[in-house]
Amino acid sequence: MALDSLDFDATVALATKVAPHVDILEIGTPCIKYNGIKLLQTLRAKFPNNKILVDLKTMDAGYYEAEPFYKAGADICTVLGTADIGTIKGVIDVANKYGKEAQVDLINVADKAARTKEVAKLGAHIIGVHTGLDQQAAGQTPFADLGLVSGLNLGVKVSVAGGIKPATVKQVVDAGASIVVAGAAIYGAADPAAAAAEISGLAKGSTASGGVFGWLKKLFS
Repeated sequence: MALDSLDFDATVALATKVAPHVDILEIGTPCIKYNGIKLLQTLRAKFPNNKILVDLKTMDAGYYEAEPFYKAGADICTVLGTADIGTIKGVIDVANKYGKEAQVDLINVADKAARTKEVAKLGAHIIGVHTGLDQQAAGQTPFADLGLVSGLNLGVKVSVAGGIKPATVKQVVDAGASIVVAGAAIYGAADPAAAAAEISGLAKGSTASGGVFGWLKKLFS
């Protein structure tokens, strides 16, 4: 679940509604920039059973920028795939130091296959296939990029974000996503808790026979 509001209290309130129904609470980039590490600390204390992803989108000083967030309880931090390879390695290294995970976000990466192979060799834990809000507004979707990245079969988890809704959950799971990120489809719903439960149910139910979401549920249990 992507938490994208700038309002501190509203973010905590929304997280409280959806936390029982999702595996990961993601603090979106505008949200973490506006509210700072205090929000992470608050969510970590309130929701010990959820993974927390901090969407830093680090572009420089990878180790230095990410370390305080891992120390404060982040399970996953993101680094931009367009960053220098040394920056990406820094985030991977500090994630490993704390027994956590680094996610490389492929937003605006020109050669997604080449960069995915490169960061997988460095030990990236998750590859993020991400169609940004501005790209969504222009009509773009993550499906083609997801197929490309998952088709590389590199043994790295693949996260997908970008306008995911109930009608498209099965499509992204079938295309190889191991983590599905939903934002507006949940926080824009009349009942966010019910929407979160529906999307989680669709994702996990579509592989109830033991596919990737069965594995994901075990991973986060």
